[in-house]
Amino acid sequence: MKKIGTQTYKLDSPVTILATSSIVGKKESDGPLAKYFDVCLEDEFYGEKTWEKAESKLIKTAIETAIKKAGVSVADIDVLFGGDLLNQCISSSFGIRDFEIPFLGIFGACSTFVEGLLLSSIFLDSGAGNYAVAATSSHFCSAEKQFRFPLELGNQRPPTSQWTVTGGASAVVAKNGIGPYITHITPGIIVDKGIKDANNMGSAMAPAAISTIITHLKDTGRAPTYYDAIITGDLGHVGKEIVLELCKAEGYQLSSIYNDCGVLMFDKEKQDTHSGGSGCACCGTVFSGYFYKQLKEKKIKRLLLVATGALMNSTSSQQGESIPGIAHAVSIEI
Repeated sequence: MKKIGTQTYKLDSPVTILATSSIVGKKESDGPLAKYFDVCLEDEFYGEKTWEKAESKLIKTAIETAIKKAGVSVADIDVLFGGDLLNQCISSSFGIRDFEIPFLGIFGACSTFVEGLLLSSIFLDSGAGNYAVAATSSHFCSAEKQFRFPLELGNQRPPTSQWTVTGGASAVVAKNGIGPYITHITPGIIVDKGIKDANNMGSAMAPAAISTIITHLKDTGRAPTYYDAIITGDLGHVGKEIVLELCKAEGYQLSSIYNDCGVLMFDKEKQDTHSGGSGCACCGTVFSGYFYKQLKEKKIKRLLLVATGALMNSTSSQQGESIPGIAHAVSIEI
C-alpha cells in the first residue's frame, strides 16, 4: 500500500467487493429504491420483542446473506469489521456472537460501513487474509430512543431532521476477484464547525465530507469528472446542498455527478422524511442494494463513496458540546 498526498492510500493489489447484501424496514421498503434490496420487511420488530433485538437480527441476516451470495462459507472469513449506533455497538456484537468469526468492532457513527470497507482493504492488501466482511446496521426506533426522545412523546421534527434508516448491510471483500475493485482509500479527519443541533445532522457532517472529497481529489490529482458518481452517505437534502455550494466555492463543480444516499433512500414529499435519510444503514443499504448493482452491470465504472458520521452521543449533547464530523472515502472501480 502506497501513501499518496496527505491522507490517501493506493492499494498495491486492489481488492474485490465479492458480494453485498441489504435488508430494510417498512418505510424504506416504500421508498424509490425498494426493488434493489434483498429483503424488505413489513414488521419493524422483525419478529423480535424489542427494537434493539430486531437491529441485531438485521445485521446478522445481512452478514449471512452476503456470505451466501459470495459463494464462500463462514469458516472462510478471516475477519469481520462491524459497528452500529447503539451504546458499545450492541447490535453488532449480539448479532455476530454466534458466527465464530474474528471480530473487530468499529465505530464511525454513520460512516461505519465505509470505515469497514476501508479497514477490510488494508487487512487484505497487507496479506493478512483472503476474505473480510464489513457490516453495519441502524434502526429508526432504537436510534431515536437513544439519541433524541422516546417515540411515545410524539415530539415534532424540524425540517432539518433526518430519518434514521432501519436496515442492515454487509459486504464480503476478497483479496482476489474480478471486481468491482477498491483501489484507493482516504481516511477522514475530524471536522467540527460548532453545530450543536442534533436535529441538523446534515449541517454538522457536511464540512467533513467536503474535507475528505477535496483531499481525495488533490491527493490523487483527479478532477471530479474522473468519477461517474461521487456519493455521500448520510447528509440528506440539507447537507447535500451545503456540499455542492462550498465545493463550488473551492473550485470543484460536482452538480452533475454528486448525490447523497440519504436523498436517494426516500421520496421526501410522499414519505414526509424532511431532510432525508441517515444512520449507519443508509449508506450501507443504498450502496449494497443500488450502487453495487450499477457497478456490476457497468452502468457506473468509477465511484467515490464517502460516508459521513457525527461523533457525538446523548451525554455530549446534554453537556452542550458541538457535533464533530468525520468522513471516510473509498474509490471503487471496474
